[in-house]
Amino acid sequence: MKKILDFRIVENRHFNENYSLLVITPADYSTLPRMRPGQFVQVAIPGCGITLRRPISICDVDVEENRLSLLVRKAGKGTTHLISMEKDEIINIVLPLGNGFSIDGIDSDRRIFLIGGGVGAAPLLYLSKALRKKGITPTTLIGARTPADLLMIDEFSRYSDVRTSVESQDAPDHCGLVTQHPILSESFDMIYCCGPAPMMKAVAGIAKERGIECEVSLENMMACGLGACLCCVEKTVRGNVCVCTEGPVFNINQLTW
Repeated sequence: MKKILDFRIVENRHFNENYSLLVITPADYSTLPRMRPGQFVQVAIPGCGITLRRPISICDVDVEENRLSLLVRKAGKGTTHLISMEKDEIINIVLPLGNGFSIDGIDSDRRIFLIGGGVGAAPLLYLSKALRKKGITPTTLIGARTPADLLMIDEFSRYSDVRTSVESQDAPDHCGLVTQHPILSESFDMIYCCGPAPMMKAVAGIAKERGIECEVSLENMMACGLGACLCCVEKTVRGNVCVCTEGPVFNINQLTW
């Protein structure tokens, strides 16, 4: 069930000038609602004259500590304000929204591949954590433009076998586009992907060519998060749908890519 809650910032962990991890907890000490990997939240931007909320993927949930983590990338006035906020400040959030990744019923012997590009890697952390709880250790490939943009590698390594791909020459693992990494030549039973649209379309093409089941988390522009504004519409095999309510996660066979 969707809730509108005030959250207190427990920690604002700055990775660099463009990325920050907000660790938050309900300000009224209530218990976090149940959230699935792949769902998102809508964050109100306080004190800077912005009316529309900003959609942000659920990066991690710590049930024991009753904390939610959101990876924020500076992209405009709203997100710039968010990453500048300090401990104990309050933000208002609608959550959880959308449909998450399909992981129910997955056998523990299946080989699972997660691939994320840039801030698109965020929802894959909670996904890898959920898979590990099911006895599955996925392979996670994270792509970035520079080594400085490879975020939360230690956290991912707790739950998965991590590989990286960086476009700059000083890449610690693979130099080039994430879709050019040698790991993609290996055999997998299922692929989960989130990142820039060209990257996801390339991954979807590889999956279709090899007959691998694949789900992608779309990053369409969203304003309301409730299917009312229609700015996140995506064309699917059954017509146009709102990504915020029908997604953001889709099986690639549902899309017209």
